[in-house]
Amino acid sequence: MEAYTLITGASQGFGRSLTLECAKKSMNLVLVALPNSGLEELSDFLISHYNIQVMFFEMDLSTEANCIKLYNEIKSKGASIKYLINNAGMLSNGLFEDMNKDYFLSQINVNVVTPTLLTKLFMNDFKENSPSGILNVSSMASFFHLPKKQVYGGTKAYLLSFSKSLRKELKQHGISVSIVCPGGMNTTTKLCLQNRRLKGISKQSILDPEQAAKITLNNFNKGKEVIIPGKINKIFMFLDSILPAGIKNRLTNNAV
Repeated sequence: MEAYTLITGASQGFGRSLTLECAKKSMNLVLVALPNSGLEELSDFLISHYNIQVMFFEMDLSTEANCIKLYNEIKSKGASIKYLINNAGMLSNGLFEDMNKDYFLSQINVNVVTPTLLTKLFMNDFKENSPSGILNVSSMASFFHLPKKQVYGGTKAYLLSFSKSLRKELKQHGISVSIVCPGGMNTTTKLCLQNRRLKGISKQSILDPEQAAKITLNNFNKGKEVIIPGKINKIFMFLDSILPAGIKNRLTNNAV
């Protein structure tokens, strides 16, 4: 079977940038994103410009049935997964009492259940293609307790813990597990406009997804456990380790 890199949420933003970086490294790709997200055009571009094999599937991965369907369709095409990049995710920003329960339940499915299930489904592929790897996309929000990001932060904290534990289990099989925790990125028009209003060090911490993807893939290939793209974000992590809890709480309480 041909070995591929599977990338979820591949059509835009950070996922698209990760896809392009993988293509530059001559990796055959299986791309997944929501219907009508432009995956066919992206796949054609990658095939013609990078001379790689590309499969694409437009489907909603928020259900167990579709995750299993994706696995079966990949297997039916004679493909085997060497690397899995769990990038698909749902953002949120709002008070918990105001959130629609159906939205945050879907968010938990996409951010937690889907990457966990896909990792389980393709476990034999990783073993057969060893050395192989899994890259889970978390967030800086996994380290900080931010108002209006309670469910989002919780799901990303799960991915951080899950990845670290799984890394210890799978090392014996030659399977590397990494977790990337990006900060703010200019991934959509709305976020670009929001980020322009930031000031000082917060504004300096914002990265373009192309920058973050290049840093991420280079560190993933080196087998780094936790990847924090951007010097400013590394400074934030250092400050978090030395500041008293009272000061950190005042700072995060203002991050609304």
